[in-house]
Formats: sequence, structure tokens, C-alpha cells
Amino acid sequence: MPAKNPRVNVVLEKPVYNALHDLAENEGVSMSMLMRDLVKEALELREDRALAEFAAEREKDFDPSEALSHDEVWG
Repeated sequence: MPAKNPRVNVVLEKPVYNALHDLAENEGVSMSMLMRDLVKEALELREDRALAEFAAEREKDFDPSEALSHDEVWG
């Protein structure tokens, strides 16, 4: 029976493997679930960083005199 979700094989250095093994054991989850969650977290962090960089670039050109007031937006 094929797996429900796609799979990825990862080769880790022994110290990284040991750290992940210990963390999974301490959290009471499988290494697979821990890796899945860590990858999701890493992707979210990268997305946050990219959005922050995008916002910083937009801020450089921001002119408060051209901005809409609160009432103009929400009124």
C-alpha cells in the first residue's frame, strides 16, 4: 500500500541525528514527526524573514503625506 504522504530521505551527521533522537524521545514523538514539525517551522521562519525584507523595502518609499487616513480606510 503506498504511503499517504510524500516521503523524503535525509542523511544527517551523527551529532545532529543524536540530538534529534534525544529531542524526539524527550517530547514523546517519533523522529519523523519531529522532523516534519522542524521543517514546517524552518519554512515559516524563512517566510517571515522574506516578508520582513519586503516590508523594509516598501518602508523606504513610504510617504506619510500620501497615506490614507484611518477614516478613509475604515470609515
